[in-house]
Amino acid sequence: MITARETALNVLQSLETRKQRSDQVLHRTLQQSALNRIDRALATGLVNGVLRYRLQLDFIISRYYHHKLEKAAPVLKNILRLGVYQILFLDKVPDWAAVNECVKLARKYKGDRMSKLVNGVLRKITPESINLDEWLNEKEPAAKLAIRYSHPEWLVERWIAAFGLEKTEPLLIYNNQFPLFGFRVNPLKTSQDQFFSDPAFSAAVHEECGIENFFLSKEFNTFEPAVTDGRLTVQNPTQALACLLLNPAPGSVVLDLCAAPGGKSTFMAELMQNNGSITSLDLYDQKLLKITTHAEALGITIIKPANGDARLFTPDTPPDAILLDAPCSGTGVVGRRAELRWKLTPETIQELVRLQQELLDHAAELLDKNGVLVYATCSIEPEENALQVEAFLQRHPDFTIDTERGKVPEHLLPESGFSGSILTLPGEYSGFDGGFCQRMRKTAKSE
Repeated sequence: MITARETALNVLQSLETRKQRSDQVLHRTLQQSALNRIDRALATGLVNGVLRYRLQLDFIISRYYHHKLEKAAPVLKNILRLGVYQILFLDKVPDWAAVNECVKLARKYKGDRMSKLVNGVLRKITPESINLDEWLNEKEPAAKLAIRYSHPEWLVERWIAAFGLEKTEPLLIYNNQFPLFGFRVNPLKTSQDQFFSDPAFSAAVHEECGIENFFLSKEFNTFEPAVTDGRLTVQNPTQALACLLLNPAPGSVVLDLCAAPGGKSTFMAELMQNNGSITSLDLYDQKLLKITTHAEALGITIIKPANGDARLFTPDTPPDAILLDAPCSGTGVVGRRAELRWKLTPETIQELVRLQQELLDHAAELLDKNGVLVYATCSIEPEENALQVEAFLQRHPDFTIDTERGKVPEHLLPESGFSGSILTLPGEYSGFDGGFCQRMRKTAKSE
């Protein structure tokens, strides 16, 4: 039988060659395994832990591995990473067990000689033998933070330039924590007070987040039945801000240009009291089917799924409001997608900036006169956010910044004047991911 550690190794190996997300590969692998609940949890923790701390793990291994680690076979590197992660981060796993299991994996995948190498390296590494402060002492601030919190140095340098050292370090810390689940109470079916008066949920540990009908929790299994029957939706509160800023009125015509997975479409429908029309556009039928199924569970009837390219799609009726939750780098949700930090490149960001520009320009053509456009990303990069909006407004003089705050709570607005936009850094508010949204209004018909 394949163990939890070998399962984790197989997932890590799959990610070396495939472009799939780690949570998808992990979910599929666990579904096909015979692991019990405890071993599934161990495999999940090992995969996410190694992906999060990969740079720091490699830095530590390199001090004890007497060859060039970058030239080692990927399977050998991942076995060593799994061992060091267990030794340094998992208190409940005895060091000897971590070493022995990794030696077995090395013997199975790389033979006796490599198993002896793994044994020799891992037996030298203990929590007491690691002195990161001393080892990092001579390095520049960005390199020091990059290794300590295991993020690519180029990304750390960007964030220091954009937000300063004081804000960058907490951001890095947040990205390495296991994120809380965000839940949205469906007012079409219940209220928050009524929901928590249910004996099934009254004792469940949760915390308020300052947004009506939203709460946070470490637990998912407890709330899963309410997600299934449509009383709850899984959604981080940061993702709610764009909808609250748009605040579509009941009876209005709304276009959600990049709708999948549908969380924003369904939240807008709830804000509209299921009265009006929301066209939810996506390129893939399979994703649209999920939106439809979710809307049905929530009791929502005003969402109309539509298949098409958001750069070309034209609705039958000019919308009163458009939400453009654009494809982006996802740097605001790095803590939720463990491998994303290693897949991103500066070139990727520039490609996305060009796509966002095309989407914004098309949205501008579609919106009715006096309509509202909210542009949103789950990125914290200036090029994808404020600079993107600035360039859009220069190209489209018929659009202006709209400083109406919709239903965004006062405490989540910027302290020094509100210019229609909200940038949330990861962890800036407890349990909130990073993200950006900007409200704009079309003041005249385009020439």
